Amino acid sequence: MSAAPAYSEDKGGSAGPGEPEYGHDPASGGIFSSDYKRHDDLKEMLDTNKDSLKLEAMKRIVAMIARGKNASDLFPAVVKNVACKNIEDPNQLIRASALRVLSSIRVPIIVPIMMLAIKEAASDMSPYVRKTAAHAIPKLYSLDSDQKDQLIEVIEKLLADKTTLVAGSVVMAFEEVCPERIDLIHKNYRKLCNLLIDVEEWGQVVIISMLTRYARTQFLSPTQNESLLEENAEKAFYGSEEDEAKGAGSEETAAAAPARKPYIMDPDHRLLLRNTKPLLQSRSAAVVMAVAQLYFHLAPKAEVGVIAKALVRLLRSHSEVQYVVLQNVATMSIKRRGMFEPYLKSFYIRSTDPTQIKILKLEVLTNLANETNIPTVLREFQTYIRSMDKDFVAATIQAIGRCATNIGRVRDTCLNGLVQLLSNRDELVVAESVVVIKKLLQMQPAQHGEIIKHLAKLTDNIQVPMARASILWLIGEYCEHVPRIAPDVLRKMAKSFTAEEDIVKLQVINLAAKLYLTNSKQTKLLTQYVLSLAKYDQNYDIRDRARFTRQLIVPSEQGGALSRHAKKLFLAPKPAPVLESSFKDRDHFQLGSLSHLLNAKATGYQELPDWPEEAPDPSVRNVEVPEWTKCSNREKRKEKEKPFYSDSEGESGPTESADSDPESESESDSKSSSESGSGESSSESDNEDQDEDEEKGRGSESEQSEEDGKRKTKKKKVPEGKGEASFSDEDSDSSSSTSESEMTSESEEEQLEPASWRRKTPPSSKRAPATKEISLLDLEDFTPPSVQPVSPPAIVSTSLAADLEGLTLTDSTLVPSLLSPVSRVGRQELLHRVAGEGLVVDYTFSRQPFSGDPHMVSVHIHFSNSSDTPIKGLHVGTPKLPAGISIQEFPEIESLAPGESATAVMGINFCDSTQAANFQLCTQTRQFYVSIQPPVGELMAPVFMSENEFKKEQGKLMGMNEITEKLMLPDACRSDHIVVQKVTATANLGRVPCGTSDEYRFAGRTLTSGSLVLLTLDARPAGAAQLTVNSEKMVIGTMLVKDVIQALTQ
Repeated sequence: MSAAPAYSEDKGGSAGPGEPEYGHDPASGGIFSSDYKRHDDLKEMLDTNKDSLKLEAMKRIVAMIARGKNASDLFPAVVKNVACKNIEDPNQLIRASALRVLSSIRVPIIVPIMMLAIKEAASDMSPYVRKTAAHAIPKLYSLDSDQKDQLIEVIEKLLADKTTLVAGSVVMAFEEVCPERIDLIHKNYRKLCNLLIDVEEWGQVVIISMLTRYARTQFLSPTQNESLLEENAEKAFYGSEEDEAKGAGSEETAAAAPARKPYIMDPDHRLLLRNTKPLLQSRSAAVVMAVAQLYFHLAPKAEVGVIAKALVRLLRSHSEVQYVVLQNVATMSIKRRGMFEPYLKSFYIRSTDPTQIKILKLEVLTNLANETNIPTVLREFQTYIRSMDKDFVAATIQAIGRCATNIGRVRDTCLNGLVQLLSNRDELVVAESVVVIKKLLQMQPAQHGEIIKHLAKLTDNIQVPMARASILWLIGEYCEHVPRIAPDVLRKMAKSFTAEEDIVKLQVINLAAKLYLTNSKQTKLLTQYVLSLAKYDQNYDIRDRARFTRQLIVPSEQGGALSRHAKKLFLAPKPAPVLESSFKDRDHFQLGSLSHLLNAKATGYQELPDWPEEAPDPSVRNVEVPEWTKCSNREKRKEKEKPFYSDSEGESGPTESADSDPESESESDSKSSSESGSGESSSESDNEDQDEDEEKGRGSESEQSEEDGKRKTKKKKVPEGKGEASFSDEDSDSSSSTSESEMTSESEEEQLEPASWRRKTPPSSKRAPATKEISLLDLEDFTPPSVQPVSPPAIVSTSLAADLEGLTLTDSTLVPSLLSPVSRVGRQELLHRVAGEGLVVDYTFSRQPFSGDPHMVSVHIHFSNSSDTPIKGLHVGTPKLPAGISIQEFPEIESLAPGESATAVMGINFCDSTQAANFQLCTQTRQFYVSIQPPVGELMAPVFMSENEFKKEQGKLMGMNEITEKLMLPDACRSDHIVVQKVTATANLGRVPCGTSDEYRFAGRTLTSGSLVLLTLDARPAGAAQLTVNSEKMVIGTMLVKDVIQALTQ
């Protein structure tokens, strides 16, 4: 039935009721107008905030596509209103993933949407989202290069980001989009150098590569100083009389030329070298290679040697890493030979090395060979020749030839060794030896006539074309040293001319021509025969060579001008070949690049700039640091608080004991000779540490923000408390005052705020009976009654004696400060009366440490018997728990009489998750399956710390460990008391003292892993607020944010 409307619509019949008809005549224009209106309708539906309309629009779009309709113009609307929805998601991971998906859609029509999304993500509070925005910039640039100007603005903004997570990604975007805009790096150069050590490894490689090019354009060459010293040493070698004899003309010339200043390294240049040096110890081979190339291209010669040890360490890595490192070491060892000489043995070849690694190590060993270590190197080569790897043996023979060329005193030894290889059974070894011997003989041909004769005898046995060609060239070039053997060799070659390879045929023609010119009587007919054979050869090169040679050496009637100079052309002395490394010309490529590896310029390769002749202006890298100024309201606040303390109190304020020791009084009197009262000492501490005073002012301000009655009582009792808080024992009094006098003013200021916070006592302490006072000397043995510290232990200030001096530490005052408010969850039903056949079971989270295991959540189980019969044997049956969750059962309840109630305590380790703990609640006759699922706020224990400690720990939990949300506080939830009550009721967190009245801080640790959970609520005007949670457990942080927002906005 459902197929009929589609069939009629496709055939042009009437559509369903309420739907317009569609014609197939393009001239009618009906299809265009209908689609246009329908698409407008769909766009409006997608733009609405109602999910139902969006869903209906998507259904209709899918139906259009299924019918073959063109819906391409709706694509931007779908992306904008559906795909872009997740860009505003509260979860930073979802926002980043949405941007990643959006930037991966390679459709030009959504370029404006992508640009808006990237700009918004670049300003996101999460560094992970900003990092994703930086990754999206090259994708958008490759899709539409016209957006370059706008993308540069985003790159400039992200370059100013101080987060290590963003640095590498934005530099990569800079390299892809606008590497020529070096001016964007000036202000961020020092920041990038300082952040480099903390950036991820991939980002370190990108930043180092970019800074290498930057340094080559902004700093002078460090080798200038060395060249200047060499010039000065050379000038000093000559006497001063010669300088005087030059006359006035030389003085004028010297005056005309600018005086060359001695080289002084730029501090920013030194900063780059200093901050990259520790990265030579990195575990990443790419980072080590990047630092090595930076030092090779930027550092003075005396400092480049530090990279050798790090590169040698990489030779123990995989073969791929070894290959790249050895390629770069081979290039470095040509210019900086002494850098790797101490590590010569590290380049010895192992039998397990692949062939390409062996050849590269041979290259390095040959580059490092000198007159001192050449015996050791040649002994190594002698061993390598016996290898079964023929390619490796051939490379070894070439290396021996290079050593003989570079070191003259071992030339004869190498030549004799190569001659012995001519009798080797392997034809390839013999052929390679012949090629190398040919090159060596060109240096001293007159002294090695016997070797040439020996090579001539090998023409019958050697079949390798290159070796045969080399022998023929040697015989022809030095035919005067073997006048009897050369014609016979030509005779043999003429017989097999047609069967030889092309390279051999060319050398046979050359041999014939040279012998014709030097010994025409014996070789004239042979030469004509060879030229006749070559005239009809299949290879046109050989035919051309034969015609050319015939016209030069065979006299004709015309007698060309060139024929008279044939001897000069064929028998001219030729320079001996120079055996050089194949890596000699690779140093113009940047080390570590693909172009250097391939020895060819790869696509996208950027040439390493030359050093500038004059140093550019270094002030472009200066960044104006904003000066910190005291806020006017804080200054007024301090002025108001100054009279609060008496002149004799000094800096200690309320934390110092009034009954001071006579010794400490004498000490203070001696100090007061240069300082008068607390005013000058406080001003001195202001000069030393301004921030501590500001925190102290903020702490006193937070105390004044309480209720009026308490505030008045507080102001009256704080000065009196100093006298009342003196200890009863004189020994403890003197010891505390002595330790007080030894403390510096800075430590006292730091501990002032926590001390004032801990000094607050609830009203219940007034009604508590007097208890025995505790000496500070017994603090190590002090444990709070009925409450054990949660493991890991709560963070307490180190100078505990200074914080708590002058306090009466009693049970009544301590217990309320440690216990958290009751959970807002309250009593939950575990087993209903009907399902339990009269047994009613409830549970509550007590927020008290579980005595059996501090990692467990303490759960109070309340049993009530509403039946007429007693219930016996209440216990926990076999639990069915997820992985990681464990429980500790409560003791069995033997009997529960009708109408009677009982309470038991059990511990559950939820493993920092909100998964339910399923177990059986059993009696003697029945089994009931129950489950307890904890709120996320019950999985933690409070931690008490100072404001400075809170900020320090919060700084360690930034980036992906930080979740921030904005909310509106209702009118009923804007007082301090209500906010603290709701937060602590939602999550088992401890209040952290705060210097400002509009900011609330709470801290706790997860019970199982001990991970810190830090919560900050920043209240703003008009009820706006911002909630921030910092925790390693991102899942717990996300759930905690939702629960706290729900509690504050209800």
